[in-house]
Amino acid sequence: MLYWWSKYVLLGPLLRLYCRPTIEGLEHIPASGGAILASNHLAVADSFLLPLQVPRRITFLAKREYFTEPGLKGFVKKQFFSGVGQVPIDRSGGNAAQAAMDTAVRLLREGNLLGIYPEGTRSPDGRLYKGKTGVARMALEAGVPVVPVAMIGTDKVNPIGSKMWRPGHVHVKVGAPLDFSRYEGMAGDRFIERSMTDEIMYALMELSGQTYVDLYAASVKEKAEQAKKEQQGRAAA
Repeated sequence: MLYWWSKYVLLGPLLRLYCRPTIEGLEHIPASGGAILASNHLAVADSFLLPLQVPRRITFLAKREYFTEPGLKGFVKKQFFSGVGQVPIDRSGGNAAQAAMDTAVRLLREGNLLGIYPEGTRSPDGRLYKGKTGVARMALEAGVPVVPVAMIGTDKVNPIGSKMWRPGHVHVKVGAPLDFSRYEGMAGDRFIERSMTDEIMYALMELSGQTYVDLYAASVKEKAEQAKKEQQGRAAA
């Protein structure tokens, strides 16, 4: 219930006024049944503005920390993220990763529309980074199509590190569904899953116009953070 209240009453009208979102290719999103919306990821705003433009409810897998913060603030955040369609997952690896995969496949088999960011994290500089193969395995295990989605302009209304959003224009481009039924029964084959993921990322590059970088965004962020710490250490010495 909170999902629809947020979309049409609590947040939606304000976001439409502030961000002036538009969408093209909406006809590519299935009217029913399970499907994956695989999107580039420029800002936190992506998870708010994409659902605003799609009539069907979208469920996102969100990091568990959004749901476990203590106190009143944590309770409010948990209720909010649950209400707007976020499902908590543990991203620490190992068994936790499999649990997240199982949750995603279950949701897809139940006929849900699942929002996924194949890059795994926000782009640190506006470029498109290498996709993780989890999206491919989800598609194969659930037997659903992957619909590429490009978010354009969310990094302008919600720059990384900003506490306040800025007025602007956000455009959503939806591409034709990618059918991977030819690989049915091949979930777990890392070469197949890599090939599928690369195909998805190519479609996102074509839609978004972003420059593609054949590196994982998380690794780039880690190296940048390490370099920053080393620089600070030299400055303090």
